[in-house]
Parts: sequence; structure tokens; C-alpha cells
Amino acid sequence: MPETLTLSLADKIRSLKKTRNAVLVAHNYQIGEIQELADYLGDSLGMAKFAAQAREPVILVCGVHFMAESAALLNPNKTILIPDLEAGCSLSECITADQLRAWKSEHPGAAVVAYVNTSAEVKAESDVCCTSSNALKIVESFPPEREILFVPDMYLGQWVRSRSQRKIHLWNGSCHTHVRIRSEPILQLKQQHPKAEFLMHPECGCLTACMHLADKILSTDGIIQRAHESSAKEFIIATETGILHRLNKENPGKKFYPAAPEATCEFMKKNTLEKVLWSLEDLRYRVTVPEETAQKARQSLERMMAIS
Repeated sequence: MPETLTLSLADKIRSLKKTRNAVLVAHNYQIGEIQELADYLGDSLGMAKFAAQAREPVILVCGVHFMAESAALLNPNKTILIPDLEAGCSLSECITADQLRAWKSEHPGAAVVAYVNTSAEVKAESDVCCTSSNALKIVESFPPEREILFVPDMYLGQWVRSRSQRKIHLWNGSCHTHVRIRSEPILQLKQQHPKAEFLMHPECGCLTACMHLADKILSTDGIIQRAHESSAKEFIIATETGILHRLNKENPGKKFYPAAPEATCEFMKKNTLEKVLWSLEDLRYRVTVPEETAQKARQSLERMMAIS
């Protein structure tokens, strides 16, 4: 895209945000041009908190569909928009409400902890939600003797189980982008850059093989914060590659190496500047949740935010 066109689109979007009295909330995995326009940029927990506190009547969510749903749940009287309805999530698709109900019937009395990467229908069947930044804290909020059903990411659940020593049953779900991150290239990068810190997201498919190699296992916002605070000058980053834009921008003089350059989420990248502009122009696409589902799902999100 020519630079003049990009700047023109960016200026139009900034103007329309004011006209529509809208805020743009973006995830760390969005393309760099969208990150630059965000009123809030962060992980799913930060996005949820910002959306709940925003005064503006229109919230444009540049992420994937479950993130817009979460904003809609927490802001039932606001207009929640997403630039592309096809910006879905493979992890969210790993479990349905019917499947969760059946699993719950096999474990009566167990508490259901649902990663926010789930549909509103699944959240409605859950006791509480979590994100990668607060999953351990959420699980440990339950009595030690209580069984936990953790959905849908088995790698995040596995990491929480290793840290908490709780009785946690894991759903067989995973993020198709994070499973592309393998241990062999990471070992090569560590040999090439022996002084680099290795920062890893707990969704990674190589979690078991690489957990002992990681300096820190963190959420995306945790990775951002660690890169700021660390005295290291080099970092190996094991998560979706969109985060590299922010890391490079905010940490001049430091170098960041992707653990897997191919770990790019095509759903996150469906949002473009053109689609953001069209969304603000036509107030599309609006994301809503049926009230019966919303009441139950909202409770699981609010419980998470109260604990966090």
C-alpha cells in the first residue's frame, strides 16, 4: 500500500473516530497500521477492562470476534463494531456450549474456567473466565479440593496445572497459530543468540518441550512489559508475530527474534485500514449477544474482572 494512501486512510479514520464519538481498541497481534491508530492497545484482558470503562458510545474492536463479543457483554448499551465478521478464532471454535454441557455432566460439582478465547455461549456455561495473564490467579481463587474444567486451550491449562498443582481437567483445544511454534527453531535461535532472553506465550504448542528453556512465560502484555524492564538487549519471542511491531517501536536499541516467523494469525490480519474506515463510516459490523445468553456470560466475565 503506498505511504500516501496509508496516511490518507489514517487521517480519515482519526477524523471519523471524533465524528462517531468512537474509540478504537486493538490487540497486540493487529497489523502495525492499526496499532498506530488505537486508543487502547493490549491483550484481551486489557481490552476488556478498557471497553468496560470507556465513556464513548461506540467501541470499534480490532481483534477477533470473541473480543468484540466480550466488549458487547460488558457494554450492553453501547455500539460494538468489528471491521470484519470473518475475523474468527480457531481456538474459540474448539468447543461448543453443547460439548461443554456434556463435559460438565461427567464432572458434577467441578468449576468451569473458560479462557476468554471462547464464544458467549460457552462463557454462559462457565463459572468464570480467564486470560493468559490471570489464569493462574483465577484457578487459585477456588478451594484447593475443587475440581477444575479448563477450556479450551490445553497448553495454557497445562501451564496453569504445572504451577498450581490443582486437579485440572483439560479440554483438547489449541490455537492453530501457536502450535506452529516448534522447539527445534527455538533451540537454534538460542545457540545463535546465547544472551537473548526467551519470552514465551503459554498457548505455544511446544510448551512442554520448551518450558524449561523460557526465561519467562507471559501473556502478550506481560511480554511487552518484560521487554521494557529487562536489561537484555536481545529477545526470542514465542507468540504471534504481530507483537513485534510494538516491541520494536517501544524498545529502540533492542532486537527481537520471532521464534516462528510463520506464526501469523490470518484471522487477526483480516482487519485492515480500509475495513476500519468502512466500519466507522457505516457503523458496521455490529456485534450483539442475545440477552438470555448475555446475562450468564456477563457474570463469568465480571467475576474474572473482580478477581483480577
